[in-house]
Amino acid sequence: MAIQDSLLRRSVAEIIVEEELTRLLERGKPLRLKQGFDPSCPDIHLGHVVGLKKLRQFQEMGHQVILIVGDWTAQIGDPSGESYTRRMLSAAEVSANAETYMKQFFKVVDKAKTEVRWQSEWLAKFNLTDIIELTTKFTVAQLLAREDFNRRYVAGRPIGLVELLYPLLQAYDSVEICADVEFGGIDQKFNCLMGRELQKIAGQPPQQIFLVPLLLGIDGSQKMSKSLDNYIGISEPPREMYGKVMSIPDHLILDYFELVTDVPDKELEELRDELHSQAVNPMIVKEHLAYEIVAEFCGSQAAQDASEHFSRVFQRREVPEEILPILFRVTKTGAIHFSTSDGSLDTQVSSPPYPADILHALGLAKSRSEARRLISQGAVEFDGKRVAQAHCPIHNGMVIKVGKRRFVKLIEKQEGE
Repeated sequence: MAIQDSLLRRSVAEIIVEEELTRLLERGKPLRLKQGFDPSCPDIHLGHVVGLKKLRQFQEMGHQVILIVGDWTAQIGDPSGESYTRRMLSAAEVSANAETYMKQFFKVVDKAKTEVRWQSEWLAKFNLTDIIELTTKFTVAQLLAREDFNRRYVAGRPIGLVELLYPLLQAYDSVEICADVEFGGIDQKFNCLMGRELQKIAGQPPQQIFLVPLLLGIDGSQKMSKSLDNYIGISEPPREMYGKVMSIPDHLILDYFELVTDVPDKELEELRDELHSQAVNPMIVKEHLAYEIVAEFCGSQAAQDASEHFSRVFQRREVPEEILPILFRVTKTGAIHFSTSDGSLDTQVSSPPYPADILHALGLAKSRSEARRLISQGAVEFDGKRVAQAHCPIHNGMVIKVGKRRFVKLIEKQEGE
């Protein structure tokens, strides 16, 4: 019973209907648990992990997980929370993203206990008659009750007809696989309720709905999203992952512990008490969090290495042991030529070199204007000293640092090399 209590309390935003779900669990019969993913972006991040970890817990109790790869509706794009009509993706884009998704699903859920279904198995067979038949089940008023649709309608912003089809098609997935429970983020509540309603119409027992909280991104204000560049990908290099976790605001520490780690509830409560009473430095707790997350996806050895690297580079401000070497030489015209041994870089800047030109040439800034902005913000160091906009001579062994995590070392290329 304690295990079930934790299952229905930790990392849970809302359950519809909890009493019914509890009765289903007490029956002891394996349930069919649905969660869909639209591969509109190629990678899974920690925001996706919240629901996946909950699915894994249900798997460990003997229940069957059905992951729906939304390869058909991904071409529409889920309009949840959007204030504009999304660009439709091509089938090729969706297929490429789905391939990456499939490699990452099973870093969290148990592959042996998971059934993977591709939405196109049934939706690709739909004809116009099927679509019209599906639309007769719901009214425009029902669809406009959805918060993001209503907000756009009231503001006079466009809502594409194809977007109105998205919740209907997602709802049909539940009918097709006879889902007992659908999992999703709290922002998916409307879509999940549509599935429950369509199952009733189809004569099936209505699915229960298990909604998890949205994980805020590393900016601390908006939900984790690749489009907002505030995400932590589960396939990122360990040091990058560790550094991103260490960059989250202190007020998110407990949320991350609860939603994306397996730290026991008792330990979580102890951490909460210590932070609230200021008995512990939040930085120490955050280091614990970063280690737990990196170890989960990359292993304990990688987590230890990332911890030591972070301490050395960002706390003691030492230069990393491994820095990307950039070869340079001065040409006969006085220009400075930059290259890498693998051929990924081959460019030059005129003399005298300005820092913004160097950053742009080395790929450390997307444009010269971005480079100038980074310099003006004090985010650029040459040999440990902040640089100004004025031209700056370079030399063999110079270390260039941009932001907190990007380093390169300039190595002079000798004649004949």
